Amino acid sequence: MAQLIKNETVVLEIIDIGTDGEGIGFLTENEEHVDKTDTLKSNRGFAVFVKDAVVGDVVEAKLVKVKKNYAYARLEKVIKPSSFRVEPRCQFHRQCGGCQIQALDYNKQLEFKENKVKNNLIRIGGFDESFIEQVMEPIVGMEEPYHYRNKAQYPVGYDRDGNLITGFYAGRTHSIIANTNCALGVPGNEEILQLILAYMKSNHVSAYREETGEGLVRHILIRTGFKTGQIMVCMIVNGKGLPNEQALIDALIKIPGMTSISINTNTENTNVIMGKSTRTLWGTSYIEDKIRDITFRISPQSFYQVNPVQTEKLYGLALEYAGLTGKENVWDLYCGIGTISLFLATKAKKVYGVEIVPQAIEDAKENARINGITNAEFYVGKAEEVLPEQYEKNQVYAEVIVVDPPRKGCDEVCLSTMLKMQPERIVYVSCDSATLARDLKILCEGGYELKKVRPVDQFGHTTHVETVCLLSKLHEAKHHVKITLDR
Repeated sequence: MAQLIKNETVVLEIIDIGTDGEGIGFLTENEEHVDKTDTLKSNRGFAVFVKDAVVGDVVEAKLVKVKKNYAYARLEKVIKPSSFRVEPRCQFHRQCGGCQIQALDYNKQLEFKENKVKNNLIRIGGFDESFIEQVMEPIVGMEEPYHYRNKAQYPVGYDRDGNLITGFYAGRTHSIIANTNCALGVPGNEEILQLILAYMKSNHVSAYREETGEGLVRHILIRTGFKTGQIMVCMIVNGKGLPNEQALIDALIKIPGMTSISINTNTENTNVIMGKSTRTLWGTSYIEDKIRDITFRISPQSFYQVNPVQTEKLYGLALEYAGLTGKENVWDLYCGIGTISLFLATKAKKVYGVEIVPQAIEDAKENARINGITNAEFYVGKAEEVLPEQYEKNQVYAEVIVVDPPRKGCDEVCLSTMLKMQPERIVYVSCDSATLARDLKILCEGGYELKKVRPVDQFGHTTHVETVCLLSKLHEAKHHVKITLDR
């Protein structure tokens, strides 16, 4: 096979989608360079990953990184568009790091996400394909896959001509794309951003420069309560305050629904967006929103799902899978501000929530109080430490355990303690199907059976997918994990 080199241009038919949304094409023996000067002597196994290419496209692509058995390429031209290619609403979708698959038909996006979960369960989890097809339920899609995000964080900086801008980082960089009208965000965010930029210009407020550590405004955080209409604006600054703060307040309070205006101080040389100290300039220090009949107070640093419409469906599934009758003790691990905990508490005897972030637990306790929920108790700490302590020292048991861990999945000690506690049911809510598959394999080898799997699309036009799983304690030997024996 002829050695491919960087910057060569090739023609490919895109026949698959990678886990990060890239189109995948394969070079064949008959594949030719675009300039027709030489024939590529490749085989069917040489894969080329092309960002922004859609399955079904025929494309011209330039190789940017060549490995032994595969290469990465940049899309140069769509020669023949796929029937699944659609016109994106955002003109910056290729540059921005937020929407990897906006040019792909939404139904095809859902198919891609279903397959991503399924393939990870088979490849990483070791489950039999026919078994996964039996237990896997159709993905829960979105009725409106645009303007669904209730939270956005906009970096502030300068363009090449020195003009103040705000928008989003280009993919894998900290270069700001000037865009105040994100197709996934709340439409009202644009007016707020324009008011802030106008305030900064008229009051000579500088933007932060990462390369020097100088300048004042680093980010603008906007949160919106979809059910309540309440709006929060938090200015993240490299200092303790802003010049003429009253002018900023006067501009923002003209926006209907404005509820909270605050300043967060972050003077560290870090990529972490928010600092530890927040000062309220006007209104309350929080906004409120509802999921079903439960009210949640959300502070600038609270974790709260960014897609409230799909969150209601996601947590509804978790509650359904938990199968509560009012007699169960439930542990909710990685509980955040108590969103799932309070859902569960309406149907359980007692709910115990665990979260490592102290402020989140304070929010969880306050959310329980304002909703009149008295059968929920919250602990600050690592799930892998709190759960063993409560089980081994205080003999706390559970009929149901719910876990909603970060992308890295559950800690091994946490999984081990769950297996020792032997709850009747485990509900696993996951934002990463690869670590989900790894953890399900451990739980199923430890005496549980996977009963249901259902993906939920929380993040349309991105490659991310949430998954809800139900596991039931086995009362007899019955496994569906493939085991390969060395001979």
